[in-house]
Amino acid sequence: MREIVVLECSVCKNRNYTSTIDTRGGRKVEVKKFCRPCRAHVIHKSRKA
Repeated sequence: MREIVVLECSVCKNRNYTSTIDTRGGRKVEVKKFCRPCRAHVIHKSRKA
């Protein structure tokens, strides 16, 4: 089963993107994405929706 998570910017803590993860794995997701408030590519970490 897949679970919806929100990706949060590690710099400004703004929640910009959504993604899905497999609930059996239970891993946190870290992706480098563009953050509009920071105006830069920054690591985004997963948070519960």
